[in-house]
Amino acid sequence: MRAFAALYQRLDRSTATLDKRAALVAYFRAAQPHDAAWALYLLSGGKVGGARQKIASSGELRAWIAEASVLPDWLVADSYDQVGDLAETLTLLLHDPHDSAPERPLAEWIEGHLLAVANQPEAVRRAAVEEGWRHLPAAERLVFNKLLTGALRVGVSQRLVQQALAELSGIDIARIAQRMLGAWVPSPGLLATLLTPEELPEDRQQPYPFYLASPLEADVTSLGPIDDWTLEWKWDGIRLQLLRRQGEVALWSRGEERLDGRFPEIEHAAMALPDGTVIDGELLAWRDGEAQPLPFTALQTRIQRRKPGPKTLRDTPVRVLAYDLLELGGEDLRQQPLAARRARLATVLDALGDPRLALSPALVAADWPAAAAQRTQARERGVEGLMLKRSSSVYQSGRRRGDWWKWKIDPLTIDAVMIYAQAGHGRRSTLYTDYTFGVWDGERLVPVAKAYSGLDDKEILALDRWIRANTLERFGPVRSVRGEQVFELGFEAVNRSARHKSGIAVRFPRILRWRHDKPASEADTLAQLQALAR
Repeated sequence: MRAFAALYQRLDRSTATLDKRAALVAYFRAAQPHDAAWALYLLSGGKVGGARQKIASSGELRAWIAEASVLPDWLVADSYDQVGDLAETLTLLLHDPHDSAPERPLAEWIEGHLLAVANQPEAVRRAAVEEGWRHLPAAERLVFNKLLTGALRVGVSQRLVQQALAELSGIDIARIAQRMLGAWVPSPGLLATLLTPEELPEDRQQPYPFYLASPLEADVTSLGPIDDWTLEWKWDGIRLQLLRRQGEVALWSRGEERLDGRFPEIEHAAMALPDGTVIDGELLAWRDGEAQPLPFTALQTRIQRRKPGPKTLRDTPVRVLAYDLLELGGEDLRQQPLAARRARLATVLDALGDPRLALSPALVAADWPAAAAQRTQARERGVEGLMLKRSSSVYQSGRRRGDWWKWKIDPLTIDAVMIYAQAGHGRRSTLYTDYTFGVWDGERLVPVAKAYSGLDDKEILALDRWIRANTLERFGPVRSVRGEQVFELGFEAVNRSARHKSGIAVRFPRILRWRHDKPASEADTLAQLQALAR
């Protein structure tokens, strides 16, 4: 535990990517295999326990720390509000032990101490937690508490961890990234398997790491001749890879989740593909005969059903629009040019002849102004803009700038009034940075969006002072405020929603600017939002 706590401190204090990578390489080189496997799991976003292995809820931890520290509940709650991170609060409320316990490996603390009491009666789980509190010094106690709360955020991306492993082993980072996809369990032999230079049978069962486009922020003409580029619509669905291997079909989302059973019509259609085929594409809700896909909210009803019934299949049919061919006949095609991959993809899908698996059409534009004109049609077509892909590009992994760009349309906007505010977390735990906004429905403001990004540090400080001076009521960590401050919000789409009080849901809301020039009475109305809803 001591070595991992030292790594956590170094990563948390550093802002230099190269320093963080060096720290990771040094840790993985020296750590015992079992500890290294757990460190890899945690730094890649994994959590100890999970929904099915209860160790301690946040409410239990607050109650236990109140008794252990001999502090009243209200002071624990107020401390948490000020610190903003429960693990840090738990650490700060206890003194360091006079005599530390003998060093125990990270894997032993997790498997032999925490997971060993998961789902046990409260007294058993509490005793295990309090043992860690009594014997661990502050740095290790913080990591212990982070394991309990599942909030091990330390400014390290999974990509950075993979870069460190690639530097340590000399294995190609794409192979490491591929082996880390999906669910895996930390074990002593994990790292050895992950970093072996030989191709493993399991490598054929995993999807390839996804290649991600970057937002286009420069002038599009800076990309050079339009003839060097392949243009497509930017679909608003679920990015996935469709694998047809060894007589089976698997659907993998970009979130590294297998979608088996949720879209049986796609799995059935894919069984007719040649064995050893991997397609990259977009899953969309789309009814036959319609010119455009259904809103993303329609697709969400399918995601939540692991075994959809006949009514769901009938009401929300889906299809995959394919835009890349990564493997055919077991041959890895990723190093071939995009134009060649698309040509082979078109041949495969033409032979299949199933509308449930169709080619994402390439758009034709004589020049960049013509492409810009097509982009203006995106919203009425139910898409988010254009994808620009260099025709000669290979299929890389992760977000690599230069060859794939997403040229999204400008967001929809409204002027809304801030009505609630809540303190942030971590470094922003002492400031009100999470806001709820409303629009007018007659004489009242109804909430329609939550946002926390878009203001600079100076504006956040000024707004925080205003919130504290203009609070109407408190509801735990939330304050209602006077309906006076107007903000311009941007968002991608508006959809009807029975789950929201206002009857609508906006997609990806964010703050564009603080409208000091506009009184609250001139903010937009719910009717204006409803008119935009699909």
